[in-house]
Amino acid sequence: MSLLKKLLVAAAAAALGSLAIALPAQADTVSVSPPGANDWSCVPSAAHPYPVILVPGTFESMAKNWSAMSPVLKQAGYCVFALDYGQYNGVDASGPIAQSAQQLAPFVDAVLSATKAKQVDLVGHSQGGMMPRYYLGFLGGAPKVHQLIGIAPSNHGTQGVIVPGPDGLPALTSASPTACPACADQTAGSAFLQKLNSIGDTVKGPSYTVISTTHDEVVTPYQSQALSGSPSQVTNLVIQNKCPADPIEHDQTPNDPVVQQLVLEALSVPKGPADPAYQPNCLG
Repeated sequence: MSLLKKLLVAAAAAALGSLAIALPAQADTVSVSPPGANDWSCVPSAAHPYPVILVPGTFESMAKNWSAMSPVLKQAGYCVFALDYGQYNGVDASGPIAQSAQQLAPFVDAVLSATKAKQVDLVGHSQGGMMPRYYLGFLGGAPKVHQLIGIAPSNHGTQGVIVPGPDGLPALTSASPTACPACADQTAGSAFLQKLNSIGDTVKGPSYTVISTTHDEVVTPYQSQALSGSPSQVTNLVIQNKCPADPIEHDQTPNDPVVQQLVLEALSVPKGPADPAYQPNCLG
């Protein structure tokens, strides 16, 4: 059995071994919510009018990807939601990305319906920071989204052959569409990425904040994560420009307290992306 197949099987087994609840937006999907997420009775406050939807990355479940970030956002007063998507051969977020975006669309609608909010904020990691751009640009999602915050997003694909594997371990892959369609889609120059970026990095309406680390070993080069756009609509942040000693790499970025501060700052902006001048408290 190949290394990739072993890792995919392990991911599927881990997902099946967890206790589960059903998501209202995906009645046929059984998933585990991260702490603080998916309280469908939550009413957004005047201070935090936009519900936050957490979108996991390749091979990730929402429970694993957002176990640290979700309770931080909840404690800060946000209505927090999260979803699993893109199951392929039983593995989360590994199916064709265009199809995954079609699963995000009804989830956003469900959150808006439950909370009576006008728009949502999307916070995504890796594939989850890029995939919503397809929803915004090709599935009519732009009017429903206030801001997209991408943490180590694969906006222009990766030049490498490493994707995040189960339990945070790097997994080598040939990016074969039959083994992992999402991996193939995230290879720089793929047909999917050519279509995604054919309309530009942004669309009219939402704001965009990108948070990258110079130590990213998955989406490489890390500069490819940045989006082009007006400063009034786009802010590209590099963690080490704020905290030079921060060693965080790709898989663990959502768990980094510095990243969590940057996300909270971006979410606090009433209109527009994160303030590029904001300085988080660095560790150590």
